[in-house]
Amino acid sequence: MTQAGTHALGELEPFWMPFSPNKEFKKEPRLFVRGEGMYLYAPDGRALIDASAGLFCVAAGHCRPEIAEAVYRQLKTLDYAGGFLRAHPKAFELANRIIEYTPAGLNRVFFVNSGSEAVDTAMKMALMYHRVRGQAQRQVFVSRERAYHGVNLGGVALGGMVNNRRAFGTGLPVVYHMRHTALPENRMVKGQPERGAELAEDLQRLCQLYGGENIAAVFVEPTAGSCGCLPPPKGYLDRLRQICDQHGILLVFDEVICGWGRMGANFGAQAFGVTPDLMTMAKALTNGAQPMGAVVARQSIYDAITEAGPERGIEFFHGYTYSAHPAACAAGLAMLDIFAKEHLIDRARQMSPYFTDAVHALSDLPCVSDIRSVGMLAAVELHAQGTPGARGHEVQKRLYDRGLHLKATGESLILAPPLVAERGHIDEIVGKLRALLSEA
Repeated sequence: MTQAGTHALGELEPFWMPFSPNKEFKKEPRLFVRGEGMYLYAPDGRALIDASAGLFCVAAGHCRPEIAEAVYRQLKTLDYAGGFLRAHPKAFELANRIIEYTPAGLNRVFFVNSGSEAVDTAMKMALMYHRVRGQAQRQVFVSRERAYHGVNLGGVALGGMVNNRRAFGTGLPVVYHMRHTALPENRMVKGQPERGAELAEDLQRLCQLYGGENIAAVFVEPTAGSCGCLPPPKGYLDRLRQICDQHGILLVFDEVICGWGRMGANFGAQAFGVTPDLMTMAKALTNGAQPMGAVVARQSIYDAITEAGPERGIEFFHGYTYSAHPAACAAGLAMLDIFAKEHLIDRARQMSPYFTDAVHALSDLPCVSDIRSVGMLAAVELHAQGTPGARGHEVQKRLYDRGLHLKATGESLILAPPLVAERGHIDEIVGKLRALLSEA
């Protein structure tokens, strides 16, 4: 590996890196300086195949000229327009394009700048929806263990990943967690496990314990992503939907990772045949080229909140300086053009069986404890060695040196290649992974 010295790339110390071991990285930095298609490039010119689409966001491959040109044109035309009491046409155009992909009935789009902001926005929508309908006592939220819902205070409280919580406390005091669905008997299962739907009854137990009439919303990722690809057992999401309907609870799908083709359908909602009341999205919406997220709501939620507001005043006191930023909207529209022109979602659906078989072929390696997969998302979990997460971290570093980039959480190596991946790319990813894990 070629280290990038500070004299060549500037002083490293002032940048406080996110989700990174700062001291370790700055002693031995691993950098990218260029991207193209399926590949990222190190300072010494070496190509690394991108097995995790950046951070699950580069669905169409890196540095798409169509998106870059659209953003450039927009910045030359209208660089910024405040979204409070004013707007620009592309925000409305993008909202209309998005709802062509969302489940029927989810047709009101609120723009934010990240998945974290989308989750906190959805929490506010749920609280206000119940309040304007005379049910202000609904203050409780339910999520799951091994869930990731971003890093704002609301998302941290909902999340079920201990390292994201232990240094900051509970965040919000009225969040309860169902058990995760990673059962030992489902090891090495391809797609949705047959066993585990009964874990949805955790929600019924929480309704009995705290009163279903006090719960505002249940947040779940259709497939838990950042913690290592946990597909829902068959019937699990359907049962959550039934319990929510029974108790008047809103069901929220966090589709920041699952959405835009990753599950082999438009969104996880369509892949698993369950429609939520609110749905968050981000990442692949702009191919990662511009920060953007969104919450898509049922029209009934939008109507309840807006009709309860004043005739000539603000109904929902929430928003961000960069909500529906013109450049982000331009990137989103260009990305949706690519989705349509290149049939990326159909392509993901067709490639999923090959991808799944290739990844599960790694199950013969002694260091592998489990493989989980659905659509174009998979996780290879390693047997732990020493401190939890140490083995996965070390493998991820070594993979950089071998020409492979992926996301690791704990001992789970997460594979989510761009949806433009061809069979040869899948073979290259799995081949590089096998070569290193054979030594691990």
